[in-house]
Amino acid sequence: MPGEASPATVVARVLEFEGREIALDARGHLLDREAWSEALARHLAALDGIELSAAHVEVLWFLRDYHAEFGLAPPMRLLVKSLAMRLGADKAESRTLYRLFPQGPAKQGSRYAGLPRPLSCL
Repeated sequence: MPGEASPATVVARVLEFEGREIALDARGHLLDREAWSEALARHLAALDGIELSAAHVEVLWFLRDYHAEFGLAPPMRLLVKSLAMRLGADKAESRTLYRLFPQGPAKQGSRYAGLPRPLSCL
């Protein structure tokens, strides 16, 4: 209906981080992309029991750059292909990416990168 917020824009949870309130949607994605920082990404990952490595951060920056250029997060196949071109095939293998982001490289990576959930993710 006109005037109603879409589910992606509804604040489901507010996270206290470094003295700021960070609004998240129902699936844990930032509602304000500009609120993102590597420190916040590390915090979000730590809440899931993951310590971000340099390899994780490379993927997160790639996702942010891709989103800035195309206005959306890449689906998994495109993520693998584009990462291979940018970072090398060894860093872009599906198995490697799933080791980094067990809930799904596109989905979980986008969440830590401060981006909306990819359209291709259920």
